[in-house]
Formats: sequence, structure tokens, C-alpha cells
Amino acid sequence: MASLPTFSSACSLPRSLPVPPARSRRSGFRCGSIFGDNEDYYVDEPESAGDGFFFSGGKYSDGPSRSDEWFAQGKMVKAYPVYGGKGKAKDPVFGLTLGAGSQSAADLFRWFCVEAGSSLNPKVILVHGFPSQAYSYRKVLPVLSEDNHAIAFDWLGFGFSDKPQPRYGFDYTLDEYVSALGSLVDVLVPDKFSLVVQGYFSPVVLKYASCHQEKLTDLVLINPPLMENHVKLPSSLALFSNFLLGLIISQDPLSASDRALTSCGPYMMREEDAMVYRRPYLTSGSSGFALNALSGAMKKELKAYVEAMRTTLASETWKTRTTICWGMRDRWLSYDGVEEFCKASNHKLVELTMAGHHVQEDSGEELGRIISQIISKRK
Repeated sequence: MASLPTFSSACSLPRSLPVPPARSRRSGFRCGSIFGDNEDYYVDEPESAGDGFFFSGGKYSDGPSRSDEWFAQGKMVKAYPVYGGKGKAKDPVFGLTLGAGSQSAADLFRWFCVEAGSSLNPKVILVHGFPSQAYSYRKVLPVLSEDNHAIAFDWLGFGFSDKPQPRYGFDYTLDEYVSALGSLVDVLVPDKFSLVVQGYFSPVVLKYASCHQEKLTDLVLINPPLMENHVKLPSSLALFSNFLLGLIISQDPLSASDRALTSCGPYMMREEDAMVYRRPYLTSGSSGFALNALSGAMKKELKAYVEAMRTTLASETWKTRTTICWGMRDRWLSYDGVEEFCKASNHKLVELTMAGHHVQEDSGEELGRIISQIISKRK
């Protein structure tokens, strides 16, 4: 039997600025969900051209929206080189040339980042899960930033960050995400920092961390896919990778954001928050294509990444202080075996009884305090 891949042996990897949400009158045309006409939304007239694929524009409010406010808090950071020069990206179904939202930047990808707290304080990078956005840490940032410099960002393919069409600059493989994270970190924090990551991006972040332990002070994993029975995506995420059906479903904002975020725990999404998460899927087909591609990559690569993560965390060469925070009401990942693994590997375990898979949504302020306490022990 071939030996399992380990992170330490694979440290060398191959290698349109979004605009704030538009405001419009309620006279945009109406689109029904693919799941029925009882769930519909409005499409902004000013952005009706969009990508010319499935959806374009999005109705938020007659005044400033929560998405406007969130965008205003952040900035765009350029990191990780765009590969290739294959011309204008086209959709994989009809071959239509896509709009600016699906096209790669000319040189480096553009990432949306939100920072909070004094730059003189200890640095903490917050990494959202799959599928989500940096917005999920909105309740964590104010608490964490009291004594730290906290930075949350949108992964490529999510939120306000670039969403290149697969095969036109970024293919959404897990190895690419590891390399891309390294490039972004080099831009954001030149010195030592702590890393916090939630959910299915945890194995990606740990692979990066295993090659850069000298940069890390602490690692906090929030409901990571850690056990052997965690290596398969839940059906609500795996369906996005299905041939053709996945392409269609991933273009529906209600399926791609609402259902994916609320099916994994007790999280009850407020409408004003839902519109922030839906926005990328309303304004362009690019978010759906990215979701489809990443779901396919996760389906193929997650097992090896989880096995390698377990091996690394249990290894004597892993020296970074690690804490695992677990929302006990997670409907996607079973808690069975997590406590035993943490004890055997000598990693601290923190249980959050009222939280589900997306702990930062269900217990954001509590999570912020927990992370602050972990980091403060280094002072």
C-alpha cells in the first residue's frame, strides 16, 4: 500500500476590483428560485448585464445595505500571481464570454480583507470555512481586536475577493489554496502571528502551517474535519460538484449560501446577513463556478488532506500550540473520537455547547473571548 502523504514532505508546491454593492429601486425584475416560486429575490436594474450567465445584479435595500457597510470596512490586497494567459474566460456550458467578475487580474489576485485593532498588538489571521466569507467573523472581530490586531479575509472564489473562472488563472485545487494562502500571509503579516481557521479549509491551512511553524504563535482549529469519518463532504456541499446539476444549483443564491450555511447547525440567518452572503451569487455567475470547482476538488482531495492533517498534529515534529474549538451541535461533523484524539495528541479542546459547525455565527462573542485568552497566554 502506498504511504499516505504528509504535509512536511510537500512544502514546495507548484505553483477586477469588486465594487461596493449597488443600490437600486425595487423595480428590478424578479427571479424565482430553482426550488420553487415561493422563494424569490430581486435583481438590480443597474447591473442587469452582469456576466450574462444565470444571474446578474442583486436587490439589497433602498438605502445603504449591510453589504455596503461591510465592504467599506475592508480593503483590497494583491497577492499570489495569476498563471497563464488564455484569453477571456468563458462559461463551461454555453461558451459565453463572462463579465469582469469572472476574469483574472492582470498580475496578482485581489483579496478582500478586513482589519480591526492596533497594528502594534499581536497579529491574528481569521480564515473562514467552506462555503462562507470573512463576514462570518463579524461578531468575533470587535472582541478579538480589543487586545489584538485581527485580520479576516475572503478566500479566492468567495465574498469580494477575485473569482476567476476555473482554467483561466486559478483551478481551485487544495494545493493552489495552500500556495495562495502563503502569498497572502507574506503580504499581510511580516512577523509572527496566530492562525484561526474554521471548517473544511482547516486541512489546507494546516498544510501551510506545517511548513511555516517558525511564523506561528498559536493555531486554533474550529470544527475541523479531523476524524476518519470526516473525509467526505456532507451531501449539501458535495452536490455542488455533480455534473451539470452542480453547475445549476451552485448558481442559485438560496442553495449556495442560505441552505449551505444553515443546514449544518442551529444557525438562524437574519435576512440582512443573508443578503451579504447571497450577493456574490446574485451579481455574477463566477461565484457559482468557483463553488462548483472547489466542491469537486474537495471531493477528490479532502481524504488525503485530512489523513495528512491527523498525521501532522499527532507528530512529534508539530511544535505549534494548537487548540481545537468544537461546536457541539454540528450536524455535518460528528464529535465521536475528537476528544480522544486531542488527549492523545496533547492538544487543548474547548467545547461550545450552543454552537454548530459555524461557531463564529452561533457564538461569535464567546469565540472571540476564547481566542483572546489563548493568545494572551503568550504575553
